[in-house]
Amino acid sequence: MRQQTLAAQTGFERYGRKSKRERFLEEMEQVVPWGELKALIEPHYPKGSNGRPPVGLEIMLRVYFLQQWFNLSDPGAEEALYESPVLRRFAGVDLGRAPAPDESTILQFRHLLEKHDLGGAMLNAVNEYLESRGIRITTGTIVDATILHAPSSTKNRSGERDPEMHQTRKGKQWYFGLKAHIGVDSKQGHVHSLCTSAASVADKHMLADLLHGEERKVWGDGAYQGQREAIRQAAPQAQDMTSRRVKYKNFVDEIQKAKNRVKARVRAKVEHPFRMLKRIFGFEKVRYREPSAAVRQLRAGELVPAPQAAGSRVGRSVSAIRMNGGFQQDRRDFQENLRLVRSGSRTAPISNRLLRGSLTQAPEPSPAGQP
Repeated sequence: MRQQTLAAQTGFERYGRKSKRERFLEEMEQVVPWGELKALIEPHYPKGSNGRPPVGLEIMLRVYFLQQWFNLSDPGAEEALYESPVLRRFAGVDLGRAPAPDESTILQFRHLLEKHDLGGAMLNAVNEYLESRGIRITTGTIVDATILHAPSSTKNRSGERDPEMHQTRKGKQWYFGLKAHIGVDSKQGHVHSLCTSAASVADKHMLADLLHGEERKVWGDGAYQGQREAIRQAAPQAQDMTSRRVKYKNFVDEIQKAKNRVKARVRAKVEHPFRMLKRIFGFEKVRYREPSAAVRQLRAGELVPAPQAAGSRVGRSVSAIRMNGGFQQDRRDFQENLRLVRSGSRTAPISNRLLRGSLTQAPEPSPAGQP
């Protein structure tokens, strides 16, 4: 066997670069309010008066987040801690002093959070932390839902599918699983409410559970249209800003189509948490059979605040800045165009230039003989 040099051991490398995982964990070290979350769980955590001394609470909390962020099972989380020095450094595990938490300890910690229903309290703690840093939940909420797949096979111990999950059809494709419904702040883009249902439940039925009651505007896609009364009951001062139908039997409502285009600029923010969950955290399929357990896993993923919310060095992308800064101008442009159409200065159907929100008037026809 070839003898290893000192450079092959951790801490003696001469060359190296930070991986995406390491940069992400450094970001989460600054962003997540670890002290507040630790104080929330500490009253329920074992004190170690009897039996084996428990693993440190902060270590277990960080391992729990690593498990959700990188889509690790209980045995996989234990192996990852032994394999990756980056994960050990983030979790605070020192193999020279004590072993990494084993899979049964990780399982028991997750059951502890489930037993005391601390997932929702942790999400509320993050929202309070953001508010203390100047990032407040504003008076606008964007609602949306996404489908999470579940195993449809009956080759299991019970010989049947999960009875709490159902199938639904989207387009010409059938899906089996559940739906994750979220409410996102229209200004900051962070999640403030979350619930789940079977995939067969329509999006509009969960609308009231996603509003905090102080909204002035509620944004949503066409699945939420016609729910003005439900919005009024949950948020009496809210204005219905959901998208409307544009295609009819004999014509296309170009004015409503232009309105929907402007609304879509705001609704785009609700897709960012779904991208984080499915593409970055790998939560495309449910890991646990019970929807309540899936809710806790979703909340762990949504506990990541936006980097700019906690004073992080990584700011918003250029596209996000353009979207946020340009919306007010786009709305003014649309209102001006709509006024011109109604006054007769501009005739329908609205041109593509109008749909883009341009204020540029059509050029006046040149007199004969002039360029």
